[in-house]
Amino acid sequence: MTVRTLLVRGLVAGVAAGVLSWLFSYLFGEPALRDALAFEGHAHGEELVSRGVQSTIGLGTALVLYGVAIGGLFALAYAVAYGRIGSLGPRATAAVLAAGAFVVVFLVPFLKYPANPPAATDDSTVGQRTGLYLVLVLVSVLLAVGSVLLGRRLHPRVGARNAVLLGGGLYLAAITVVLLVLPTVSQPPADFPATVLYEFRLASVGNQVVLWATIGLVFGVFTARALPRSRAASVDSEVAP
Repeated sequence: MTVRTLLVRGLVAGVAAGVLSWLFSYLFGEPALRDALAFEGHAHGEELVSRGVQSTIGLGTALVLYGVAIGGLFALAYAVAYGRIGSLGPRATAAVLAAGAFVVVFLVPFLKYPANPPAATDDSTVGQRTGLYLVLVLVSVLLAVGSVLLGRRLHPRVGARNAVLLGGGLYLAAITVVLLVLPTVSQPPADFPATVLYEFRLASVGNQVVLWATIGLVFGVFTARALPRSRAASVDSEVAP
């Protein structure tokens, strides 16, 4: 199977993930967002405007496009990872890769800079917060890649289990230092409803769980029948320089 075929499968999985992510956001995230907008309108003495288009067509289009982009990147990462994560088959490789990406790309940055609804972030700090968040995502990904490479190098000497523990330990230690060093930006106002903030952030986590779980599951199912373990070398040849 060529990388091009894997990429197509990743894009299809991304579309499915984007649609399900939108449905989850509409059902579980929209109520908290609506409450946050109501608070913002009350705080500024403004009348709340209907968000019909934004919460349906607008949100759905954005999440589908995001899912397609993530699905494509996931397929490229899969092409590199398949056959190199122990003896895992296609579905298991997709599941492990999706779970790892969820943690590295979303969950770790979320711990430092969790999602905030409208009126819970000072407008003057949005740019700084966004920049720091993107820096943290990049650093997290680079540290994860470095930890995986270290684990692969140590594998022949210390065995698979110890290599995983050492690589994972390195990532946890390094990312902990990064989380402590990076500044905290824009705490929610003291009068912002804690329940709304909690529900909004919980919906944000759920949205990403749905996205990554769908990509891992759909991509794994699509690929399992067409990419037997014995053909990992054909993928390697496509990505080799």
